[in-house]
Amino acid sequence: LLPQNNRENPPAVESSDPVERRSEVLLDLVPADGNRPYDMAKVIEEIVDDGEYLEVHERWARNIICALARLDGQVVGIIANQPQVLAGVLDIEASEKAARFVQMCDAFNIPIVTFLDV
Repeated sequence: LLPQNNRENPPAVESSDPVERRSEVLLDLVPADGNRPYDMAKVIEEIVDDGEYLEVHERWARNIICALARLDGQVVGIIANQPQVLAGVLDIEASEKAARFVQMCDAFNIPIVTFLDV
């Protein structure tokens, strides 16, 4: 998912996911009641290519998800708060985790996609 160095672009691959793929599952994953928690990891899995992503520091500051994935074969960084843990609140540890991840993505020319439940 990462280039050999910071002067190269991230490697792209052909995606087997159809460009106009729809996911009715998302309607069930995200509850209509904004006070009910849900698993943002399942939402991400449903959206990214082939349902595959690599979460960075998944056991630290679990109220935020920082991950590398592909969308249409292109590498992207994903930052998403996790409503299942501490209601997805952005505390100091989550903010530090996200900031470090943003710096890494910036260093390797990786665009960032954010998913926020506020």
